[in-house]
Amino acid sequence: MSIFGTMKTAVSGMNAQANRLGTVGDNIANSSTVGYKRASTAFSSLVLPSSQGSYSSGGVETNVRYSISEQGGIQYTTSNTDLAIQGEGFFIVSDANGSPYLTRAGAFQKDPNGYLVNTAGYQLMGYPYGSNPPAAVVNGFNGLEAININDFGLVSSPSSQGSFPANLDKEADVVAAGSRPSDNVATSTYTNKSSLTGYDHAGSKVLYDFYYTKTGTNTWEVSVYRQDQSTNGGFPYAATAPATLVQQTVTLTFDPNTNKLASGSPTDIVITDPNDGATPAQTITIDLSDMTQFASDFTPGKGIIDGNAPSPITDVEIGGDGVVTAVYQDGGRRAIYQLALATVPAIDKLLPRNGNVYLPTNDSGVVTIGFPQSGSFGEIYSSALETSNVDIANELTEMIESQRVYTANSKVFQTGSDLMDVLINLKR
Repeated sequence: MSIFGTMKTAVSGMNAQANRLGTVGDNIANSSTVGYKRASTAFSSLVLPSSQGSYSSGGVETNVRYSISEQGGIQYTTSNTDLAIQGEGFFIVSDANGSPYLTRAGAFQKDPNGYLVNTAGYQLMGYPYGSNPPAAVVNGFNGLEAININDFGLVSSPSSQGSFPANLDKEADVVAAGSRPSDNVATSTYTNKSSLTGYDHAGSKVLYDFYYTKTGTNTWEVSVYRQDQSTNGGFPYAATAPATLVQQTVTLTFDPNTNKLASGSPTDIVITDPNDGATPAQTITIDLSDMTQFASDFTPGKGIIDGNAPSPITDVEIGGDGVVTAVYQDGGRRAIYQLALATVPAIDKLLPRNGNVYLPTNDSGVVTIGFPQSGSFGEIYSSALETSNVDIANELTEMIESQRVYTANSKVFQTGSDLMDVLINLKR
């Protein structure tokens, strides 16, 4: 047995325990870091070739592991932009250069430029939400952009669809042709009237008058006009040049057995209003499918229409499905981004980087991107943060063990040193 080899083995053991103590120190230091995943040190033996009657001591090798796949606890906060993931997945963030990273650290706040950034300065990324929900690019970061709330600080959106149900009195009198609202004459007569507010492309409010007129047994006429084109609040409606008269009419047919719309009857009315000058002209589809005809007073239902007037954002809400919704001062709401989550086949093989972020590697596998609450991806909790998965009691135990083993290895080194002194003294 080589005395020098024994001393080197002892040094190897001390270095291994120093590495172990280093991971323990990191874990304790980051025990309060949001989304931090604990590191641990695994050991493996290093065996050197030995001959019969002579043993060559080897040593020990260390391998640092990260418990990235281990879920941390959920801690609730008072900020809507604090986010936690319950289940699998990582937030996709970018640095100042636009390079994408993965993280579970969801302490996001709006910076002076309107970006949602976490405590390490990484910007949260998502898909812009257009007229239709976005689709995820499953195998890449294409299409993702840094979320900027200020881009939607003062916006309006035109009305494009809505619903306006009502019950029409079956026992109402029939209005003769030639004097109905669709005729648009000063003597026009109607059975009932309601109004609905919409918004044009500039965000201006536009009031539309709805006239319901019984034209025969189980048939009704619904006519729509733009209120600011009325004459003293009534007929006839006229548009002063260069404005265009807004006038739409549909005839509804009711089933006498159910007193609901009969098969083949129109179920909506499309309002075409070119008066804000936008191209193409604004069209608003109003759903009438829930109209009824019972022998009861005219009862308009809750009129619902989309669109909103210009208004600043007062709040941001993020749902469990990752949809980022802007809440405006006037009470309007608009979906502006869709958060995506990312994962890899071997989560614990991700490469840690400064700021509690991770990079995919060949060992971790190809990144897969999807939406929260879909497939294997978890749910996003708003006003919550994922705490670190460090157990202080366990780390202190590891620290004591490391200290004891380090001391034992130092005794081996000291004993080897003493034996060397004996050999050197033999020469004297």
